[in-house]
Formats: sequence, structure tokens, C-alpha cells
Amino acid sequence: MKNLIIITTLLVLFGCTKQKEMELRNLINDIEAQVRPLNKEAALAYWNATISGDPLEFEKYSAANMQIVNIYSDRELFAKLKRINEEKKIKDPLLIRELEVIYNKFLGNQTDTALLNDIIQRSAALEQKYATFRANYKGSAISDNQVENTLQTSLNNNDLKEVWMAHKKIGPLVANDIIEIVKLRNMVAISLGFDNYHTMSLELSGQKPDEVSELFDELDVLTKDAFANLKDEMDTYFAKRYKTEKEKLMPWHYQGRFFQESPQIYPLELDKYYSGKNLEELTKSYYLGIGLDVEQIMANSDLYEKPGKNQHAYCIDIDSEGDIRVLCNIKDNEQWMGTMLHEFGHAVYAQGHDNPANPYFLREAAHSFTTEAVAMLFGRLSRNPEWMSQMLELPLSEMEKIQDDCHKSSRLQQLVFSRWAQVMYRFEKEMYANPNQDLNELWWTLVSKYQMLTKPEGRNEPDWATKIHVALYPCYYHNYQLGELLASQFHYYIVNNITKSGNIKNDSYTGNKEVGDWIREKVFETGMKHKWNDMIEAATGEKLTAKYYASQFVD
Repeated sequence: MKNLIIITTLLVLFGCTKQKEMELRNLINDIEAQVRPLNKEAALAYWNATISGDPLEFEKYSAANMQIVNIYSDRELFAKLKRINEEKKIKDPLLIRELEVIYNKFLGNQTDTALLNDIIQRSAALEQKYATFRANYKGSAISDNQVENTLQTSLNNNDLKEVWMAHKKIGPLVANDIIEIVKLRNMVAISLGFDNYHTMSLELSGQKPDEVSELFDELDVLTKDAFANLKDEMDTYFAKRYKTEKEKLMPWHYQGRFFQESPQIYPLELDKYYSGKNLEELTKSYYLGIGLDVEQIMANSDLYEKPGKNQHAYCIDIDSEGDIRVLCNIKDNEQWMGTMLHEFGHAVYAQGHDNPANPYFLREAAHSFTTEAVAMLFGRLSRNPEWMSQMLELPLSEMEKIQDDCHKSSRLQQLVFSRWAQVMYRFEKEMYANPNQDLNELWWTLVSKYQMLTKPEGRNEPDWATKIHVALYPCYYHNYQLGELLASQFHYYIVNNITKSGNIKNDSYTGNKEVGDWIREKVFETGMKHKWNDMIEAATGEKLTAKYYASQFVD
């Protein structure tokens, strides 16, 4: 009799579980039916808007996003998800994961719909301002590529200052708009019980703010002495190049708008190796060599400059069914070679997670920084001497001649970017904590501390607003640095367990299809089925750690 009671109880519980799981599956199917076509509509509108600057497409993008927000802000649907979540009756691991992901999407929108729509409309208007802005330099409107070229090649101190200042003119045009949006985002976060939008963004993406801050503190300690030594080396080089004292070097002397890329201080002119090369073919050939076919993605993409087009670069998954596209503004130089490899790294990840075996809401990267890691893993190759030797057919003697400077250049790039990432992470964190503070002063305090740049005398302009990520891709930038850590972890695993070369500095995996098989199976195709650290541990044998990044670029 006792056994019969136990069996009966188990059957009842099993039946209850199946009933709850069926209820959840039906609910998810209903949400998917509403959201899926709108996601595609929004993605297509964004694509069309950014390749043309067409205001009507920006309006379509905004309208589709508002409809998506209306769904995710539906109180009745959220109440059902919340009840199922709190009942803890779901046993199927995949359904549990779907519930977690969808629940967080709804939670972030459980506030005033009018407020959310206001943010969307303001963001779309800002997007258009950034997309269509051109710096006015010597009476002509010039692109970001032309600004960068002048900063990298001119030896005239006045010209460097003038073009740097011209680019910064976008700041006053957008600063007030950004502050208003920041305050609106904070209103959303506070209404949902979070301290501010920065905290909410991290937590809803599966990150703990304190852990991220601790990691950035650790990286600060890890990189500051090495960076200080390199900064002194850079200053010595630039003082001689620009015929001035080290103490008089200004931000425009470091060969970039933000000092986020490494300047060329070594006798290594990487651009000459890419001059006249077909970056499309190089990208396509490399990925195919490791078993990742990007030909259709390439055909769908928009890769060259044109009027009104967004001047940056990104990858977009249009429909979660394989329609993946890349926007670039290619020039035949090393920076754009790295960008192509980077963006098509995002693309092959999307190609993998769009696996039909994955539920629709799990057809994304395990976390935004894990797709950044893959993009960075491949983007680093444009400075890899072995990759250059094999893909550009450099003679062995030429490869040997440049390999030390290639490694020093890569190390410089990583340390320069790491310090820039510190500025971005800490600025956004403090901005959302108190958007009413003197943000101009906060920006330059952080730039001075972490990048060791000198603030131009008397300058009080919203230079922080010239970085598009602050306005339109909020609370995301730290993921680039986490991506660098994971890229190094992936790299160490590959060279020690797949290629087995042990060549930490130069292995580029060129032509090794086992690398493509491993990353497709262990990283891409799992999508969001696992939490990001579980995916990393399953793929590499360890959870995310900074030790491989330190070994590769700091030690």
C-alpha cells in the first residue's frame, strides 16, 4: 500500500509538471508568434537606415521597436511568466533556460510603455544625428576614416589639433539628448527596483555588477605599470615625431580620436602589406579554410563607404534563420582587415546559433561578450605574422623580420585598449549613478588617470558624447574587455588542445578545419542554451579567467 501511494504521488507530480511545462510552452509559442516578425522588421529597417541614412527607415525601425516593447511590457503575459517562474514546477532544463531568458526580457520592460517608447524615439533620432554627422575640416565635410587618416599621417601640430577638434563638434550636438535619455533609462530601472540603469543592464544580462567592478579593479592593477612604461615609450616617440616636449603632447598626438587603438610607434608599417589587397577575398578564404563558410553572408553585406551611410561597422542577424549581414566601410589597411575578420567572427557565431534545433529565444550568443570574444579571437589575426605569411604570401624572411614588432604591436594594442575600456566602464557606471554631475570633468578625470592623457587647457566640452556607444549602446563597453579575456582563453585552448602547436604568439589556425569544428560545436551551436560561464567551462575546461590574457599580453 505504501509503495502504491508513493507511485500515485509521483504520477500526480509528473502529470502536474507536464501540465505546467505544456502551459509554458504554449505561452512561449504565443510570445514568439508576436515578437518574431517584429524583430525581423526592426532588423531590416535598421539595416536599411544605416546603409542609407534614410530618415523613413529610422522611423520604421523606431516603430517596430515600440511594438516589440509593447509586447514585452504586457502586464498580463508577465504575470503568467512570473507565476510559472515562482512555482518552480518546470523540470525540463531547456524550458527552464527559455523561461529565464524571456522572463528577463519582460522584467526590463515592466514600466510605463509611454516612457519606453519615448526612449526608443529619442534613440532613433540620436542614431540619425550620429549617422549623418561629418566633421568640418578646412571648409570640407570629411568622414571618420578621413579624420583617422589625418591623425595617423599628419606631422603638422595645428592640423592634428584642428581635425581632432572638428570631430569633437558632434559632442555639443548630442550631449543634452544623451543626458535626457540617461535619466529616462534610470526612471525605468528605478521603477523596477534597481539602483539605476547600469545596474539593471548588467543584472538582466546575467552579470553581477560587483564582480565586474572587481574584475576591472584587478585588470587596473594588472596593466597599469606595463601601460605606464609603454606610455613613456610612446611619449618619447611622439615628442620626437612632432618636434615638441613630452609634457606638451595632447590627445590629438596619439593617432586616433579616442586613443583606443594602438599608435604606430614601432618600425612596422602593417598597412603596406594590405595595400591593394582584396579584404573580402582574404576574409572569405580564411574562414573557409577553417571550415566556416561566409560566402552568402558576404553577398548580403554592405562593405564600402557611401554618402549617408553609418561610418562604423557591425554585424546583424536579420531573422535568426541565417540571414546575417555585415556593415563595413573598407579601406585596404590593417585596421579594416582586422575589422572584417572581427565582424565576420560575429557573423559565423550567428550562423551557428541560428541552428533550427535551438528554440527561437535561445538563438543568440551565450552572452554578448562571448560573441565579442570570438570576433576578437579572429580580429587579432590582422597583426599575426603567421597569418600574414600564409594569407598574404609573405616570404619567410619577411615574416621573421616583422614578428617581434608584430607581437609588441599586439601587446601595445591590448594594453591601450584595456586602459580605454577602464574609462568607458567607469564613466558609464558613474554617469548612471549621477547624471547631474559635471560629466565633462568626470570624463577628463578618468581619461587622465587611466589613459594618462593631458586635458587641453581650458577645455570644457562634452567630449564623452562623441563616443557613439555612450549614447546608443549603453552599459555594454565592458563586454569588449571581457571578450578580450575570453579570446585569450579560447586561443590557449586551441593551441594546446587542437593545433597542439603551443605557439601562443603566432598560431593563426590557418587551414585547420578542426578549429572550426570545435568552435562551431562547443560555442556557436549551443546558442543561449547554457549560461555563459557554463558554456565557457564546457568548451575550455575552465570558467572565465584573466590569467591567459595576462600571460599573453602583460607578463
